[in-house]
Amino acid sequence: MKKAVVTGGAGFIGSHLTEELVRYNYTVTVIDNLSSGKIDNIEPLLSSNKITFIQENITNLSALNRIFSDAGYVFHLAALGSVPQSVEKPGMYHETNINGTFNVLLAARDNNVQKVVYTSSAAVYGDDPELPKREDMLPSTISPYAVTKLTGEYYCQAFHAAYGLPTVCLRFFNVFGPRQDPNSQYAAAIPVFIQRIREGNPPIIYGDGEQTRDFTYVSDIVQAMIMAAENDVTGVFNISRGESITINDLADTIIRIIGTNVRPEYREPRPGDVVHSYADITKAKSFGFSPRYTLEEGLSRMITEFTWKN
Repeated sequence: MKKAVVTGGAGFIGSHLTEELVRYNYTVTVIDNLSSGKIDNIEPLLSSNKITFIQENITNLSALNRIFSDAGYVFHLAALGSVPQSVEKPGMYHETNINGTFNVLLAARDNNVQKVVYTSSAAVYGDDPELPKREDMLPSTISPYAVTKLTGEYYCQAFHAAYGLPTVCLRFFNVFGPRQDPNSQYAAAIPVFIQRIREGNPPIIYGDGEQTRDFTYVSDIVQAMIMAAENDVTGVFNISRGESITINDLADTIIRIIGTNVRPEYREPRPGDVVHSYADITKAKSFGFSPRYTLEEGLSRMITEFTWKN
């Protein structure tokens, strides 16, 4: 039976990954400090003998060494994840995202982990106008969050080169799906749009709404992580649908699916936000990745789940 550790495994993406790993017959240890993750996200799995939950911080190296002692794979998702918050609190982001990732890699190296799968971000591309984003483009970080994610990539590559620790870095582009929290001050656009539109309120768009994003349903993200772990690949890969949509069109799509006639409300752009982003996913196809869900399919599934939960 394969053994995996998922840092941040009670969070939005991490809980979906944990659930899928159990289906793949892994035994899973979840590490989460519950600062943004929720035990409810993995509650149905806790009665299984295939999952262990440990409330801990990735900044605690001695704890990581104990937890990684028999791990085959480490999926490193634990991080602070808001661009606006990173602009406000860069020191907090440095401590968790950079020092925490360094600790994860040290513990993985010292416990002979087979591979570390690190979750990076499209934010590393910044506002470079060239589209689509390719892995061979120079980074252009415009927020502390982006700097922390790029630093994590560099540490992964250094640990692979210097110590022979296999690492793979996946640059996610705007992940969405069930369990995504709409109530955080720094919540992502889609869950906030869904909640506001369902309540009959206008979705709030920062800027003119013509900025573009490449939204990816969480189940596709999870499949990419497992494929990247189980294949021999190392290095950096974009993970997305490889398509773009304006925020205006996104809002219109959600309004149409829910069946209301509210209209967006526009506010000033937020500092650190990029204008246009979508990915070339050719490189990820080399290890079998192929997104299965269209944006509308993913939104419909999320809205159905959201309606039931709320």
